[in-house]
Amino acid sequence: MNERIEKLTAFLQESPNDCFLNHALALEHIKLGDDAMAKSLFEKNMAYDAGYVATYYHLAKLLERTGDTDAATKIYEQGMQAAKAAGDNHSYNELQSAYEDLVY
Repeated sequence: MNERIEKLTAFLQESPNDCFLNHALALEHIKLGDDAMAKSLFEKNMAYDAGYVATYYHLAKLLERTGDTDAATKIYEQGMQAAKAAGDNHSYNELQSAYEDLVY
């Protein structure tokens, strides 16, 4: 395990449902090629806080990269709804662009 993963894991012992920490840990696992663990962490975030918009983009990209385009499409759509509800136009535009690149 790398140093960042160790530190994030230690922080998560104190705050296991911290979406930012789970998200950061998922990104570290992606760097190591551990898509299964990253996917699990992203899904944990979505279950705990569906309003944590950053998760949608990265989970959908992971699904897209691993060939699950149907699931990626659904996650992009859910993310656009969450971003719109949060008034987060920047994230909405990023999600919409990635969605359109995949679908069209």
